[in-house]
Amino acid sequence: MEEKTSLFLVPTPIGNLGDITLRALEVLKSVDVILAEDTRTSGVLLKHYSIDKPLQSFHIFNEHKTLTGLVERMKKGEVLALISDAGTPGISDPGFLLVREALRNDLKVDCLPGATALIPALVKSGFPTDRFVFEGFLPHKKGKQTLLKKLAEEDRTVIFYESPHRLVKTLEQVKEFFGGERLASVSRELSKKFEETKTGSVEELASYFGSKEVKGEIVVVVAGKTKQKHNTDPDV
Repeated sequence: MEEKTSLFLVPTPIGNLGDITLRALEVLKSVDVILAEDTRTSGVLLKHYSIDKPLQSFHIFNEHKTLTGLVERMKKGEVLALISDAGTPGISDPGFLLVREALRNDLKVDCLPGATALIPALVKSGFPTDRFVFEGFLPHKKGKQTLLKKLAEEDRTVIFYESPHRLVKTLEQVKEFFGGERLASVSRELSKKFEETKTGSVEELASYFGSKEVKGEIVVVVAGKTKQKHNTDPDV
């Protein structure tokens, strides 16, 4: 007999509502309760697809105090779906703690494949995709420079999220530690009407975005450090 899933992690569109999968819609229509990061934001999506299920708020400010109760409900047979405002739950969004507690209590967890902003931004950058480092959101203050200094030596492609009001300052810091000539790509508003991807040197990007008002969700992709080739021929 197949084990019953107690918790579904359901990716939702990062912008265009048409990017949700058929299976995601089936799951959202079948569960008992949908846990949403922001019930107002998720309500728009659910209304669009005529999904009428109880919504419960689950976000970074209440996830610790609601964990025990949610696990107990699943142990009693309730089936829950977790969605975030956009993308895959748990990727720079709440979800990890609930998954861990569910697994600790021998509850089955399923994660559906689907939308996430980092992969389209990576592929569109034109940088190597076979090996990469994803850092989520960089620290706002403490530890940011230390992390950037470490990432500057990384030979894999580096990806992180950034907010519009911090983008230019972060690009200036990347310029400081990676060098202004390092290639990078900035994608914003992926899958939305005003989607934009700009690729060039870090110096060029800092100048470009510093000269305009920046809006939307942003993904920054930075090319890895090129390894220096040392000539070992003594005759050269």
